[in-house]
Amino acid sequence: MNFETILKKWDSAPHEEIHSKDDSEEENRDIERRRLLTKKPDAFLDLHGLTQDEAWDKLDEFFKRSRARGLEKVLVIHGKGNHSMNEGVLGDLSRKYIEQCPFAGTSGHNSGARGGSGATWVLLKS
Repeated sequence: MNFETILKKWDSAPHEEIHSKDDSEEENRDIERRRLLTKKPDAFLDLHGLTQDEAWDKLDEFFKRSRARGLEKVLVIHGKGNHSMNEGVLGDLSRKYIEQCPFAGTSGHNSGARGGSGATWVLLKS
């Protein structure tokens, strides 16, 4: 069979959509990311009433234990600082801790009914 005959047969035959391995892996990552973003946290830590030093130590212990337990998503309740003399410091402290923690990944806040800016959820890296 010559090349032209092969091309004619190819052109006349129905073709399946071609998917690369990378497309499939990317789709799986997107599905997994959506699952993690919508799931409820596996554990939470409430920092209300702690000093900055106490809160930092609790965050460190909490994140290390959460990772060791294989948790995927955690919630840090730090409050909005409404009852503080100064601006809310535990929210800033939590953000700084999360930014420097090597196994803290994506983070964010839920709607106001679920803590709003007074609580931060964090996806843990495996």
